[in-house]
Amino acid sequence: MKNLKENTGNLIMCLCEAVIGILLLMNPTGFTSFVIIALGAVLAVRGIVSVIAYFRAKPEEAAKGQDLASGFILLAVGLFCMTRSEWFIVTFPVLTLIYGVIILFAGITKIQWVADCIRLKKKQWVFALISALLSLISAAVIIKNPFTTTVILWNFTAISLIVEAVLDVVAFFFRCRKQ
Repeated sequence: MKNLKENTGNLIMCLCEAVIGILLLMNPTGFTSFVIIALGAVLAVRGIVSVIAYFRAKPEEAAKGQDLASGFILLAVGLFCMTRSEWFIVTFPVLTLIYGVIILFAGITKIQWVADCIRLKKKQWVFALISALLSLISAAVIIKNPFTTTVILWNFTAISLIVEAVLDVVAFFFRCRKQ
């Protein structure tokens, strides 16, 4: 139970990966547009809050920070995301490369799980190894980008996210289980 409480964030992340994978399978372009617009709204609100904070602060305090400038920048980026979400979809190949690099880093960090399981003499370390290898292979495929269409890439990404999430949860429970 203690391990479950300590690793709730990891389990929530696995659940989020699975949900994102399912949503990407259902409607990749719509889901992506929604995420971009939602991110834009958050940035715009944060920008407005920063601008208001600048004018509410005492002049001496306001001059020490960058609330006005950062607020306008966040507001501009947020409005761009909300009104031009299709731009991100058009520039998808660059975003895919960034995503591939993130998955590569995740796979490298999962190697720690494998090493921990082996050093702790957990018999089920193979699940952690499969998860790490799947992440590394997925990252390599995404970075190389052999896909002919964006839809195929989204489907590959979605399935990878779902499989990785399931393997991560299985590896987590085997890792935490007493032998």
